[in-house]
Amino acid sequence: MVLTGRGRLINRPTRTGGCTYDKFFIYVPTELARDSAFPFKPGDILSLEVNPKTQELRIRKFKKR
Repeated sequence: MVLTGRGRLINRPTRTGGCTYDKFFIYVPTELARDSAFPFKPGDILSLEVNPKTQELRIRKFKKR
């Protein structure tokens, strides 16, 4: 079974020390994140890889070397 959902990229600008910095988040729908087959848990360190040709984002659990 493949889990699917519709997410969104969100920018929440943050002011720190008088400067404004962009802070980006990827919204994952609750029903997707709470599914027992969802492979990530809050606090997991993730590895992100973007393929610009296919416009795909790959997310994996970060593995220590």
